[in-house]
Amino acid sequence: MSLIPVTILTGFLGSGKTTLLNRILRERHGQRIAVIENEFGEAGIDNELLVQDTGEQIIEMNNGCICCTVRGDLVRILGELHAKRTAGTLHFDSVIIETTGLADPAPVAQTFFVDEDIGDHYRLDAVVTMVDAKHAMAQFDAHHEAQEQVGFADRILMTKTDLVSVEELRALEQRVRRMNPRAPIAAAHFGVTPIEQLLDVRGFNLNDVLQIEPDFLTNSDHEHDDEVTSFVFSAEQAFIAERLEDFLTAILQLYGANLMRYKGVIDVEHHDRRVVLQGVHMLMGMDSGSAWARDEHRNSRIVFIGKSMPKDLILQGLEQCLVSAKTAAAKVQEIT
Repeated sequence: MSLIPVTILTGFLGSGKTTLLNRILRERHGQRIAVIENEFGEAGIDNELLVQDTGEQIIEMNNGCICCTVRGDLVRILGELHAKRTAGTLHFDSVIIETTGLADPAPVAQTFFVDEDIGDHYRLDAVVTMVDAKHAMAQFDAHHEAQEQVGFADRILMTKTDLVSVEELRALEQRVRRMNPRAPIAAAHFGVTPIEQLLDVRGFNLNDVLQIEPDFLTNSDHEHDDEVTSFVFSAEQAFIAERLEDFLTAILQLYGANLMRYKGVIDVEHHDRRVVLQGVHMLMGMDSGSAWARDEHRNSRIVFIGKSMPKDLILQGLEQCLVSAKTAAAKVQEIT
C-alpha cells in the first residue's frame, strides 16, 4: 500500500492558513482529506472557523505547540487515523497538518523520519508556508519562528499583497528569497491559489534539508517567545453590534501593536448567522458565517494572542458590549 501524503501548512499568526484550508476543503479536487490543527493556548477557535459540511475528518490539538509539548499527541493521532483507515471506518487520501502560527515546522517534519511507525505509513509531501505581506517584515525582525517557517518551506504563498505597494512587495520577495532561494513563491488572495500546486506535489526533499540543516534528524532544541500569551473571552449572551465594533476599534487604536492575532465566532443580536471576527494588529474584519440552527445553543468565543495585552480591560469592555449590559443599564435608569 502506498504511503499517505502529508502536507504541513504553516505561517505566522494571521497569515491566512485557515482561509486557505477552508478553500481546500471546499474545492472539488476529488481528494478526501484528514485535517489535524494545532492552536496556541488552551482553547482553540479554528475548528469553528473551518467548514463543517464537507465530510472531512478534522481533529483539534490544543494545550501546547505541535512542535514541542504536544508532539507526542501528533504521533498518537496519526497512528489512530491510520488504524481507522486500515479498518475501513475512516476514508481519507491525504492529511493536512495546520500548525499554530508560533510553530517551527522543522520538529513537526522531523516526526516523519525519526518515528518508524509514522514513517512506515506516511510520507511528508510538502511544507507550505503562508506569508502575510502586510506584516511579514516586522514579524521577521521580531520572531525567529517566522523566519524558520519561510526557511523550511517547499512552497511559499504571499497573502494580503493588495495591502502593500509594489515596492514593498518587491522588497519582501527579495528578503524571502534570501531566506529560502529554492521554494516557489505564489500569491494567494483570500485562499485562492491552484490546489494542484499544494497537494501531492512531492516537494519535500530530505537531502536538500540536510544540506541546510545537517542536524535536522537529531536536533530537538526548540524555544518559544515566552512573552507571547493568549486568553479567551466566552459569553452566552449576544453582542450588540455597534457597541462591539466601537469598542474593538478603540482597543486597536490604543493596543493594536500588542494584539498579534485575534479571532472568534460570535453571536450578534438580531443576526441569524454567526459573525466571524478575524484580525491582525490594526487590521480587523467581520464577516457572516454559517446560519444558527433553530434550536441551536448560541454563544460567543474570541481568542486573543499577543504581548503585554490589557487582558482585564478587554474582558471588561467586551462584557459591556453584551445585550445583558444594555438590559442592566435600562434597569438602572428605571430605578433612578
